[in-house]
Amino acid sequence: MSRNTVDKGEFGSDGAFKAVIFDCDGVIVDSRAANASLYNQFLSHFNKEALNEDQLDYVHCHTLQESLKFLLGDDSLIREAERLWQEMDYEPLIELLTLQPGLMECLELLRRHYKTAIATSRTRTMGQLLERFGLNPYFDLVVTSLDVHNPKPHPESVNKILSYFDITPEEACYIGDSDVDRETSERAGVLFVAYRNEELKAAHHVSHFDELIPILKRYGQM
Repeated sequence: MSRNTVDKGEFGSDGAFKAVIFDCDGVIVDSRAANASLYNQFLSHFNKEALNEDQLDYVHCHTLQESLKFLLGDDSLIREAERLWQEMDYEPLIELLTLQPGLMECLELLRRHYKTAIATSRTRTMGQLLERFGLNPYFDLVVTSLDVHNPKPHPESVNKILSYFDITPEEACYIGDSDVDRETSERAGVLFVAYRNEELKAAHHVSHFDELIPILKRYGQM
């Protein structure tokens, strides 16, 4: 779990949002091509067919361990895949990631008014991702699935962020793109903003980060 110094005196007025929490894959970065490449390497190693679209949808929003269990099933295969993962050079996969349009401009504005955090199902690759795109200065706290006992959709990651900032669920919102994110938000009691997924039940839907700022303004902080 990575973090920067928190100055709670900068949070702003009572009643408004004080923190904006982001999912990573599909929200901060477009990682679909990277996920396809990663899991197809595992499947190829075991002489299995490449991912279909339903499988790719699943691995996009679940942890590595959950995805390997979903794809491989057999415990011995899962252990072998985890061994391969530990030895894998992830840098070529990082190169397949792209930042979502408008993200950096949005973060620049958010940092003037809010604390920002990430709650992600990623594991050991998160540090490389943050470094690759120069994102460390833009987030006060990053919680990966390695930092919790229970990964999303369990609310532990979001609850950890709320506790760290010493705020209530009503003082934060979570931006995600999957049903796992929606359930995580619901169970944590924070407002959910769906990113590029109109099918999700959410308080608000956005297709570009330009649309997030006007939504936050409605809640009285900006």
